[in-house]
Amino acid sequence: MAARNRQKAQEQARARARTRARARARVKAAVISGSVLLGLLALSWSAVWPYVMAAVLFGGIGTVGWWLWRTDRIVRAQDRRWRRNDEVEAGRRPLAEVDAMTGTQFEELVAGLCRRDGCTEVRRVGGSHDNGADVLGRLPDGRTMVIQCKRYTPSSTIASRELRDLLGAKVHFRADLAVFVATTRFSRPSEEFAVEHGILAVHRDRLGLWNNGVPLASLWGVNGRGQGDSRHRARWRQAYDT
Repeated sequence: MAARNRQKAQEQARARARTRARARARVKAAVISGSVLLGLLALSWSAVWPYVMAAVLFGGIGTVGWWLWRTDRIVRAQDRRWRRNDEVEAGRRPLAEVDAMTGTQFEELVAGLCRRDGCTEVRRVGGSHDNGADVLGRLPDGRTMVIQCKRYTPSSTIASRELRDLLGAKVHFRADLAVFVATTRFSRPSEEFAVEHGILAVHRDRLGLWNNGVPLASLWGVNGRGQGDSRHRARWRQAYDT
């Protein structure tokens, strides 16, 4: 065992020696190449100096241009963040204030949140003949969406039949996506229905997140992941049941 270990150590030492030798050879070759290049440059300086100076000049201009472009990008990004923060602050409403809204006011709030998040062609279409839709628009990526808004008391529950109506509205308006926004909770069957049919179910807790600045697109990643455990539901009933 000891002889084997000594042999292994000797092999490792020889490998390190070869690595050092190769490194020294590369350094020597680089020094020689650099010396030859400098020598040639010195001998032909009178012929090549205009090209060298031009390369230095254009390199300097390119560096300054890149620095200005990068600075402009940083400033623009900061400006966008500040504007978004201002929009979030201007549009933020406590959920207690949302509960006091009329149905039309709630639909306008949802439409405003969509515009804040970069959605386009957003318009409120709610009314007696709305065909199951309250808000229409396009996501920033161009996909069309139809939104149903329900400003119910927090102690109520969204039933599956209401999501079926939204699914029909999605077909009617030929929308790519459907979103159901509520000031309360979804029943378990309605939440399962939403997940099965690709409907984004924005219950009260998620509405609070959206209202406080979380982009609408981010809510798709947590769609259908439950509405809290039994303790959360107990606190919900204690807070809202009358």
